[in-house]
Amino acid sequence: MAVDAAAERRQAPAPVQAQGADMNPNKALWEKGDFTRIADTMRESGEALVDALGVTPGLRMLDLGCGDGTTALPAARRGAQVLGVDIAANLVAAGNARADAAHLFNLRFQEGDASDLQRLEDGRFDLVLSMFVAMFAPRALNVAQEKARVTRPGSRIVICNWSPGDPTLVAQILRISAAYAPPPPEGFVSPMTWGVEATVRERFAAAGIPAEAVTCERAPWAFRYDGPPAEFLDLFRHYYGPTMNAYDAATASGRADALHAELTALFEAQNRAGPDRTEIEATYLRVTAQKA
Repeated sequence: MAVDAAAERRQAPAPVQAQGADMNPNKALWEKGDFTRIADTMRESGEALVDALGVTPGLRMLDLGCGDGTTALPAARRGAQVLGVDIAANLVAAGNARADAAHLFNLRFQEGDASDLQRLEDGRFDLVLSMFVAMFAPRALNVAQEKARVTRPGSRIVICNWSPGDPTLVAQILRISAAYAPPPPEGFVSPMTWGVEATVRERFAAAGIPAEAVTCERAPWAFRYDGPPAEFLDLFRHYYGPTMNAYDAATASGRADALHAELTALFEAQNRAGPDRTEIEATYLRVTAQKA
């Protein structure tokens, strides 16, 4: 099934436009805020995912779009040899600081583009993990090809992606934000297409991994914040690039109050804790591709 970019444009806001001709728009998007503030609410689910993946000592793992190490640190604590790659310099610095503080000498972070991993050799990793961030990289087919290229034959690629139309938190944040953001540039393909099973299988097939070697399952991811939903929303408003862009655009068009009202209602409706604490579960698509 071919990706229909026009049909998917409303599913997520476009990346922020870069300042300067040489600036990567995706890099600008993720360096605009401070995703570590969001990641702090996701640590328990990161630990659970690493446990579910059966990470063992000596495993060579690439965490692609790693942020500050929500899954990289738990994997390293279990003895894996972990490289975290992220396009945002601020997140790479935060990850290396966390690794140093934890004395994890089997973990390091470096800058890189998920669609062009030219610094990494073929077949280097036993597990390539990508959790919610590499899906935002442009040139989706290149992303799939690079993941397959750096994975050792007989090993796994695991990607976790938000899905279009899902009723839970993050998919709805991106849907609402897209309605207030400027129109995406010509040729923009929504990152949410990584949450469409047929599209993911097609991309991996183009990268040499047949459809029968790709499995998909829906899985839960929890956000936990020690404060009310309104405060949790403030983290997204001030530190999460796509939501920051939506607020900027809504403010410029005089619609900031409407955007804030929609998101406030969403966060309050999805919270399953009391009024003074936030626990929200989101659903994602977990894709496992086995390289022959």
